[in-house]
Amino acid sequence: MFKTIINRFQIPSWLLPINLGIFTGLSAFTLFYANGTSYFSNDPKTCINCHIMREQFDAWNRSSHKSVATSNSCHTPKNFAGKYAVKGINGWNHSVAFTTGNFHSPLQIKPLNRNIVLHNCVNCHKEMICRMVSNSKGEKADCISCHGNVGHRGRK
Repeated sequence: MFKTIINRFQIPSWLLPINLGIFTGLSAFTLFYANGTSYFSNDPKTCINCHIMREQFDAWNRSSHKSVATSNSCHTPKNFAGKYAVKGINGWNHSVAFTTGNFHSPLQIKPLNRNIVLHNCVNCHKEMICRMVSNSKGEKADCISCHGNVGHRGRK
C-alpha cells in the first residue's frame, strides 16, 4: 500500500521513515515530557501543566466545589465518547493557543465549553433549581451569569 502511494505521488522512499520518526518523536515528547498522559486522568492538578492555569487551579482549590467536583465534573460531558472528544478538542486548542501565545488574557470560556458547564451545573443542582431551569418567560437558566466565580473564585 505505501509502495503504491510512494510510486503514485513520486515521493522519495526515504521520506516516509523520516516523517514517521518526526511524528513518533513529537508524540513521545508530548506524552512524556509535556505530561500529556495526565490529561486522560481525573486529577485537577493536570490544569497546572500550563502555568497560565495556576490561578484557576488555586481558585478551585479554595472553592466550595473542591470537595465535590473535579475539573472533569464541570468541564466535560458525562458520557465516555463526549468526555474524550471534548478533551481531544480542548487539548488541541489549548496546546496550539499556549504554544503560539495566541489566547485572550484573562482566559475566557468558549461557547462549547460554556454549554457543557451549564449543563453540568443544572444536572448536579437540579433538585435545588428545578423552578429556575425554565422560568415563566421560557428563558433557560444561565448559572454562570450569576455564579461564575463558584468554581474559580479568582475570576472577575
